[in-house]
Amino acid sequence: MLKSYIVDAFTDEVFKGNPAAVLFLPKYPSDQLMQNIAMENKLSETAFAVKKDSTHYDLRWFTPGGEIDLCGHATLATGFLVFKYAAPKDSATVTFKTKSGNLTVTQKGDLYEMNFPSYDLKSVPVTAKMTAAFGVEPEAAYLGRDLLCVFPDGTNLTNLKPDMTQLSQLDGLLQHATVASVTYDCVSRSFAPKLAVPEDPVCGSGHCHIVPYWAKRLGKTQIKAYQASPRSGVLYCDYQGSRTLLSGKAVLYSIGEIYV
Repeated sequence: MLKSYIVDAFTDEVFKGNPAAVLFLPKYPSDQLMQNIAMENKLSETAFAVKKDSTHYDLRWFTPGGEIDLCGHATLATGFLVFKYAAPKDSATVTFKTKSGNLTVTQKGDLYEMNFPSYDLKSVPVTAKMTAAFGVEPEAAYLGRDLLCVFPDGTNLTNLKPDMTQLSQLDGLLQHATVASVTYDCVSRSFAPKLAVPEDPVCGSGHCHIVPYWAKRLGKTQIKAYQASPRSGVLYCDYQGSRTLLSGKAVLYSIGEIYV
């Protein structure tokens, strides 16, 4: 039997933000079991954490379509749980050893700040396939791990109804749509059909592409970002060149037991 938590990340309201499942284990089970649990959960990510000491953990993330090298919301969710249940009261930072190196989560009031690597973006041509996939023509496109498509000012991203089959044929592990905003610095949506996740409700690793782009375009390092998925979420970001700080809130939704 394994205890499983579900945390809504990048929000302080249940049923909003991005839900992540988190399991704390004495050691990693088989990759196949972790994959099966992620497939059964049908959330965009399930995180598996192995404690090394009170403030250091190994961490891996699985989507329904396979393991991923970097995940923001499930890291935030795991950090939130460590601070809630396990970390010493005088500890402000927890470190996770991951496939993307050591990642830290620091508690700052009701926010949890993650220190993540920034992705280098290469400008790529806008193609007819991008327009067909999103249903709207981007004004620019960039490629890091993921594809980032920038849309003209005034584009209402909530109206996007992308074709998942066509999206899955584009470059990039995920595909992100972003546009400038009046209320926030930017608005975005994130899609991951290659990982069996049609839409990632609030994507932390995606903002390691989105924030560097907007920081350079707007000439500022502090970026307040809104994810316009049906669940919605807010990220408070600080672009520091090779690193991007992503902060958000989190709330516990459920605690359950998995009988495997």
